[in-house]
Amino acid sequence: MKKMRKCGVCGEYSLDEIHCSTGTSSAHPPPFNPNDRYAHYRRARKESGCEL
Repeated sequence: MKKMRKCGVCGEYSLDEIHCSTGTSSAHPPPFNPNDRYAHYRRARKESGCEL
């Protein structure tokens, strides 16, 4: 079963791996883990506006 994916170029959702001639990323958030050692760094990066 395929999962929803999001196009990074136009922002549309698709089931395809490639949309707008570029790859798509997973539209689902990562699983929550209360013992995540790197959550602080991800939140700081997100607040500063930096992307992966």
